[in-house]
Amino acid sequence: MTVAWYGHLKFKEIGMPLAITVSWGIALIEYCFAVPANRTGFGTYSAAELKTIQEVITLVVFAGFSVLVLGEALNWGHGVGFALIALGATFIFQANQCHAALPPHRRRIREFRVSLFAPHKFLRPIRSVPHGLSC
Repeated sequence: MTVAWYGHLKFKEIGMPLAITVSWGIALIEYCFAVPANRTGFGTYSAAELKTIQEVITLVVFAGFSVLVLGEALNWGHGVGFALIALGATFIFQANQCHAALPPHRRRIREFRVSLFAPHKFLRPIRSVPHGLSC
């Protein structure tokens, strides 16, 4: 999607209708790969994990694209931002591993409960974790 969304910035002399048409064509090809990949991976990974994988790959590709194709330099702020996104991805995968390790009847203790009748407890995690689980 990086090429579809940002590739036209290298060719500002072409008209907007052509840029949109070419971008949509590139995006269509990418979607033809992404949709089957998501369907195949959904049994192994959660939707949140699939989205995280996609975002991390997109970020890495975009960083390379912006340097190599667009000629932009990355600075320390970009590095810190990328590192924080990687840290967030780590938390997403760790949380799902911990949740999957629980027996089905105990998984609810790791989920958030939503109570419409108690607004002050709108999203409160239940904190008990089974003995021996180090998550």
